[in-house]
Amino acid sequence: MLKLDAYAQGFEEDEHLRSAFTRNLILHLSDYPATSSSDRSIQSVGMPRTLIRYWHDPHDVPDDVRVCLTSWDRLRDEGFEFRTFSDASAAAYIAERYGAQHLKAFARCRHPAMRSDYLRLCFVLAEGGFYVDADDVLLGDGWKTIFLNGALKLQPLCYDIFSNGMVPAAEIWRHDLPAEGRIFYVNNDPIAAPAGHSVLRRALERATEKLLGNDPRPEIQATTGPGNLTAALVAHARDLALAGMPADFELLHDWEAIAETRWDLTYRGDARNWRNMDALGI
Repeated sequence: MLKLDAYAQGFEEDEHLRSAFTRNLILHLSDYPATSSSDRSIQSVGMPRTLIRYWHDPHDVPDDVRVCLTSWDRLRDEGFEFRTFSDASAAAYIAERYGAQHLKAFARCRHPAMRSDYLRLCFVLAEGGFYVDADDVLLGDGWKTIFLNGALKLQPLCYDIFSNGMVPAAEIWRHDLPAEGRIFYVNNDPIAAPAGHSVLRRALERATEKLLGNDPRPEIQATTGPGNLTAALVAHARDLALAGMPADFELLHDWEAIAETRWDLTYRGDARNWRNMDALGI
């Protein structure tokens, strides 16, 4: 069962409690109340068929990244609108939709990956849609399940500290998987949601506050990336559980059957890969 006694308000800022709560969600999300007829609105809000991607410089997209982007082209025949942002177009969008404070926060994102993190929150919160990373390749027709209802869809992940690697996706759902030495969280790729979802609102507010704070070199994962989104999700989930409300989000069991990440791309070896930015002094 999903136990809330250990999770006081603000617990999401503690990495260990955040991981433990995420683990509970993975195993016990079905413990949330069923959606009643009076609550159907959280499931019936339409999720627009808008595909959102990001590459910081539209004039310098590597060929292997372009192959990944092109794999999604067949969704145009399914009625999708494509929105691909760059640093410049993202800044213009945020200035128009949100204003000076959010634009200032965006400008403080010190790497294209951070700016992509921030833009995806801004756009999906404002308009809804389906964000995927530029290094994802579409597989088959499994994407259709994402649009069966209006629930926020996120991918759960687990990092094994001892092996310095990711736990295979199928293993995450095991009740007998030891939690010690593992960090459970949700990825910010993909994000699929209707406009105005509370988790995205929380995530954007938290990221903005951190970016406008005093840290001159904010860490990407915790500030704009998966750590930030996980903090927003678990705080929201706790509030729903305390109120006896049904969950308005789902954790994807089968994202790897919908899309795969290409890890052998050329840009991963240079400064365009956010994992290299601290070593390179970015």
